Amino acid sequence: MLAFAARTVVRPLGFLKPSSLTKVYSRFKAHQDSLPRLPVPPLQQSLDHYLKALQPIISEEEWAQTKQMVEEFQTAGGVGERLQKGLERRAKKMENWLSDWWLKTAYLQYRQPVVIHSSPGLVLPRQDFVDLQGQLRFAAKLIEGVLDFKAMIDNETLPVEHLAGRPLCMNQYYQILSSCRVPGPKQDSVINFKTKTSSAHITVVHNYQFFELDVYHSDGTPLTSDQIFVQLEKIWNSSLQTNKEPVGILTSNHRNSWAKAYNTLIKDKVNRDSVRSIQKSIFIVCLDAPMPRVSEDVYRSQVAGQMLHGGGSKLNSGNRWFDKTLQFIVAEDGSCGLIYEHAAAEGPPIITLVDHVIEYTKKPELVRSPMVPLPMPKKLRFNITPEVKSDIEKAKQNLSIMIQDLDISIMVFHHFGKDFPKSEKMSPDAWRTTWRRRSWTCALCCRATPGPSSEPPELGPASATAKPPSGGPPTRAPLFAPSLPGPHRSDRARNGTPQWGRAKCLPWVIPSICRGRVLGCAQRLSRT
Repeated sequence: MLAFAARTVVRPLGFLKPSSLTKVYSRFKAHQDSLPRLPVPPLQQSLDHYLKALQPIISEEEWAQTKQMVEEFQTAGGVGERLQKGLERRAKKMENWLSDWWLKTAYLQYRQPVVIHSSPGLVLPRQDFVDLQGQLRFAAKLIEGVLDFKAMIDNETLPVEHLAGRPLCMNQYYQILSSCRVPGPKQDSVINFKTKTSSAHITVVHNYQFFELDVYHSDGTPLTSDQIFVQLEKIWNSSLQTNKEPVGILTSNHRNSWAKAYNTLIKDKVNRDSVRSIQKSIFIVCLDAPMPRVSEDVYRSQVAGQMLHGGGSKLNSGNRWFDKTLQFIVAEDGSCGLIYEHAAAEGPPIITLVDHVIEYTKKPELVRSPMVPLPMPKKLRFNITPEVKSDIEKAKQNLSIMIQDLDISIMVFHHFGKDFPKSEKMSPDAWRTTWRRRSWTCALCCRATPGPSSEPPELGPASATAKPPSGGPPTRAPLFAPSLPGPHRSDRARNGTPQWGRAKCLPWVIPSICRGRVLGCAQRLSRT
């Protein structure tokens, strides 16, 4: 999750020694111009890393053939040298020569649905709502908290994040609000209305019905939580019908199918204006219906699914616009969380925002704000033609299949958290990744690190940036899992080579801090 698409410190974050992110309050964009451009690694270094990364996962014969191809590739005046010079020319013209390619390849050209496949869901602390007012008051406070965070972005007072004493690029904080993904036939796009005056409203969804809620007064001051609560009550009372077509479920479909349905939908001017309002809004708040009652153990898995996909077309999946970068979910039963579309930003800006909002919702209301007349929130209308109706039904069916194919089981691990690997001078991400690899010895099909397809939904494809370590890829890491005791290891695993199973595997998966230290430490734990 520490892979920033925008330019960052001299080396990509995966190259650095582990260190906690720290924050220093300053004009958070003032340092941007001083940040170095993303460097192009020397050709020889890249090829050496490539060979080292392949060595543990292919046969000696295959590796020898690959080595010969690499030698031909790097000959003077050859393809490798020409490509290297092209990269170096590109790097001189832009701040980050990789980010645009990564954005297109990993996200915008990826044609699987964003639901489950790439959009992460986050579960927030469960709330205890005794009545409808409790749900709406919490939602109002949450909205006020996001607007407070937005004010820090607009005023450039957000703390600058540092890693190992070096300032990090903060550009992605400008991408998470007032932004939305737009489907295309072969490649999607992301639009961002990031000027201070471009978006003054949010979108609220209840019973599959979308509303435009202005959250700023005419003088630019934000509505208070009391005022937002009154507006949410108006929305709730005017959207009690439960027989509306779930237009939002169209956004859950395969990207090519959704692109066609999108063009059909916006042919109608009313529909086009409604879609545009959703796209321009600062973020979305989904007022969900309660999920079926289950035991506490099952609830953890159920609420995770609710944040990922909404539970299906008969529950809350129609209460979403999955292309929107940020969607906060507040349900009647106290379940809360969010889902975010991954193309606009990586994880750290989202987590920083969520932490701020959680703390903000805990603040007591010291003074009740005076009530002033506020206009009725605007209901966004959709004209459902037979063709649009057909597209909605297809999207329902496809989403149901995806949800049925997804198994979620949440286990709460109480023994230790991220502080333990940090105390051993290891990255928590590297620690988690290494133990995932343990599943290969049991012939289980599990990714070592998320990739651009079929990744674990809680991470999304951002982690597939495959952060290679500073000294080269972790050639010892693939030999780690077979060194641990296990009752179901395959013959290949016993011979020192992991049984990879059917899932894809990236060439390098563990940052440099795994070399040696993770191996010894994990073996110590396995004996306890």
